[in-house]
Amino acid sequence: MGIGGIGMSALARYFLHEGRQVAGYDRTETPLTRALQAEGAYVTYDDEVENIPTCFRDPATTMVVYTPAVPADHPQMAFFREGGFLIEKRSQMLGHLSEGKYVMAVAGTHGKTTTSTMIAWLNAATDMGGNAFLGGISKNFNGNMVLGQGDRLAVEADEFDRSFLRLKPNVAVITSVAPDHLDIYGTFEAVVEAFGQFAALIKKGGDLILKQGVEIPLPEGIDIWRYSYDDSASDFYATNIALQQGGYYRFDIVTPFGTYSNLTLGIPGWVNIENAVAAVASSVCAARKRGEQLDEQKLSKALAEFSGVKRRFEFYVNTPRQVYMDDYAHHPEELEATITSVKRMFPERHLTAVFQPHLYTRTRDLYREFAAALSLADEVVLVPIYPAREEPIEGICSELIGEYVTAPWHICEREALASDLGAAATDVVVSFGAGNIDVYCEAIASELIKKA
Repeated sequence: MGIGGIGMSALARYFLHEGRQVAGYDRTETPLTRALQAEGAYVTYDDEVENIPTCFRDPATTMVVYTPAVPADHPQMAFFREGGFLIEKRSQMLGHLSEGKYVMAVAGTHGKTTTSTMIAWLNAATDMGGNAFLGGISKNFNGNMVLGQGDRLAVEADEFDRSFLRLKPNVAVITSVAPDHLDIYGTFEAVVEAFGQFAALIKKGGDLILKQGVEIPLPEGIDIWRYSYDDSASDFYATNIALQQGGYYRFDIVTPFGTYSNLTLGIPGWVNIENAVAAVASSVCAARKRGEQLDEQKLSKALAEFSGVKRRFEFYVNTPRQVYMDDYAHHPEELEATITSVKRMFPERHLTAVFQPHLYTRTRDLYREFAAALSLADEVVLVPIYPAREEPIEGICSELIGEYVTAPWHICEREALASDLGAAATDVVVSFGAGNIDVYCEAIASELIKKA
């Protein structure tokens, strides 16, 4: 239920690979649902009970996995509940599938998708092997699931609905802890407490790799390491950082056990160097605890060949006259990190930030913080809020953010973005949001490339 979600579709794909019959519901057709149908899943976009295939109506032979994004009053969910079916959340199923595995989990209110995907890629490219359930479409693996040899399991640990408390990692990364999902948690203090509970689930003798500056309750019986972009007070950090053409970087990574020198990353942006430090720290700690040898040459080659995740710092146009990128950022700290990265990559150039807020509740809770982050850009285009699972909240709209933005800004409907940006005097453009703004990326790129 919610089969088209990035995490749910990975589970569906896993069970198809295992030879199970798979069916599911989602509200809209997407490339992910079409791919699942091509692989053998039955997918319906109509919530009527009659659309559940006959062979999935027997509670003795059918298990239901759902995402909390599916409404509680959904007719098909009501049918399954009233029919006595075994029903579990996605997080519960992920917990089952992680049993008996060496779990390398990445949590955080932002940065976890790229970091967990990088860990999965390092596992594969350094011959450590293993599987992965990812929160985005990896360009290296061309999907959101990895099936490989060995007992390693790289997984994105999602804090939404406290889902990550179903996992028991051997090594865990926490990239950030910021106010988010306050419709679930209520207060930031509750968010911090939940991340502390996640850290306490790390197996005894395991490793916690914690972003420098993040403060949570720390458990005993594990090794705790700090990492950062370039803070030498950390256990793991980058140094000798040099900007290359096109926003790429060359750098070294310092660890407590030695330095990896002259590294390059296959994706641009200083924030991704920080993600790479976390991923390398995870690989180093895992190899150390498992008595494995991490090959430095293979590690270096793997970082250079890492091609990133769809909708994370994704270039569509990159020329001296026009640049266009798309990014999934939907939290103020993510926006600030990405905008800062882009301005470092392209100094002295005019940056236009296009932002589609995600959720009315998040906008209500963080509109001033969104405005502060967006004000780092030279110009801002705001798109109406993407509601996802929510109903509108009176008085909460994108204009509320705009009222506090200090840079020039205006509102634009999503469907008019390509023509709006095509007619404007643009230089570097980045679109942001976790909703459906990406549907128009190709159209935007087509308009901007004409000016390149």
